[in-house]
Amino acid sequence: MTQLTLHKRAYRKKDGRMLYLYGLQPHTLPPLEEGELAVEARSHARWHPLRQEWVVFAASRQGRTFLPPKEYDPLAPSKKGGFPTEIPFEDFEVAVFQNRWPALSPEAGEPPLGLPVPTRDAKGDCEVVVFTPEDSGSLATLSPERRELLVQVWADRYRELYAREAIRFVMPFENRGEPVGVTLHHPHGQIYAYPWVPPVLQKELEAFQRGPVLLELMPHLGPYTVWEDEHTLACVPPFARYPYEVWVFPKAFRPGPWAFSPAETHSLAQALGQVVAKLDGLFQKPMPYVMALHAAPKGAEAFFHFHVEFYPALRTADKLKYLAGTEVAAGTFAMDALPEETALALREVPT
Repeated sequence: MTQLTLHKRAYRKKDGRMLYLYGLQPHTLPPLEEGELAVEARSHARWHPLRQEWVVFAASRQGRTFLPPKEYDPLAPSKKGGFPTEIPFEDFEVAVFQNRWPALSPEAGEPPLGLPVPTRDAKGDCEVVVFTPEDSGSLATLSPERRELLVQVWADRYRELYAREAIRFVMPFENRGEPVGVTLHHPHGQIYAYPWVPPVLQKELEAFQRGPVLLELMPHLGPYTVWEDEHTLACVPPFARYPYEVWVFPKAFRPGPWAFSPAETHSLAQALGQVVAKLDGLFQKPMPYVMALHAAPKGAEAFFHFHVEFYPALRTADKLKYLAGTEVAAGTFAMDALPEETALALREVPT
């Protein structure tokens, strides 16, 4: 299979942030006038002595845009004489830009002095990935070519961000739906580039160091399979912590999308569309979820198996999955739905 040709245009915005325009065709449109935007990049990290993890403090994020009306959509293409958006061009395919209100930033600055716990800088990066110029849609409704382009965009961002000496872990993700805290409805995701390996990924890293966990599980996942093809498997993990949780991963060991063959890129793009279509079809309405890409942290490329995790927010058509006391305070999840049954329900959803 021949991989789609990825074209990339780098553009420095008036406020100094980088914007990348990706497409299947070269992007040659002239830029439009940009608005006056103040970039808030102040943040730092403090050590949590009991949980043994870094907590990021970015108070400037309180002022970020919150559910604006469509005519003030900051992720839409700009129009001549209209509202200046984050993307000063009249059209694009996929756009990536540095977040105006980042939790992690190359310009984060130093932590305050005199605190009673260890501190450190939060000099990573946060990017916004705009899936489409349209103001509505999902991974299920994007064209197959656009989904495949998106997987290539993620691969390119992995390569570029991991090339920075300070970055230890890169995570593209999507928060979808108001129940999970989305502040912009325009189809988009984000990318966090961390100067440390976050605690969840550190545990996964240690598990993969002990053995090829996903490859060992794969022969036993028949009853849990939601969708598969020659290259990719989508399943409800038998240890799922959320109703209708789905994991997607390549059947051959791969540390991340940058190592995919053209056929594997195409397959992952198709799998993501199928999973979201099934989640939406389950209750006949858009499923709110968090989707996170877990690729190898820097230095773990030889043994960390790439996978995508979906955490859907609904447990029934009209009930949200709230985290209970045991889950928030103790970290022990209690499931009221069997993975075998939720996998069957998702598998039978037509797409």
